[in-house]
Amino acid sequence: MIAAERSSCLIVTGMPGAGKSTVTRLVAQRLPRSARLDGDHISRLVVSGRVGALGEPADEAAQQVELCNRNLCMLANNFSDAGFTPVIDWVIPDRKQLDFFLSLLPARQVLFVVLSPGIDICKYRNTLRDPRERFDFDGYEALDADMKRELGEIGWWFDTAALTPGETADQIIHEAPRHALVS
Repeated sequence: MIAAERSSCLIVTGMPGAGKSTVTRLVAQRLPRSARLDGDHISRLVVSGRVGALGEPADEAAQQVELCNRNLCMLANNFSDAGFTPVIDWVIPDRKQLDFFLSLLPARQVLFVVLSPGIDICKYRNTLRDPRERFDFDGYEALDADMKRELGEIGWWFDTAALTPGETADQIIHEAPRHALVS
């Protein structure tokens, strides 16, 4: 079971619509001491001059993604040092970004879970979101292929297609230490 006294940091990733936000919220609520760190919220701290991860100019987008990643890891370390389990919700699309996270979380037991219910389910779930929360994204096939190629052997690829968010959260809490450990 995930426990703060082990200095664990849980990273939950996946494609848009995979269920990251809902599941990380439930996981964090069920742990005795936890902090949910939402990459989307952290990236939106930049108010003026913000460029989204897929925006233009691409070099500015990359710098802002790196800034967000640094801030997520800094917060994760601070919460972990205070005895809370950080639960990170963020799209980590490739090995380079995961390695960056691992380099900034060296004293942590990192649990890396990829929610992978499938492209069709992700697309469908995205349509169910409040219009303000939808992510207009047409790169599912490319992102799925890239993530499988770059990260397919790392962490726990968890097919959640047939599970409720609550069932998914419960399984992550109880099984991630066995299936998702990367450092």
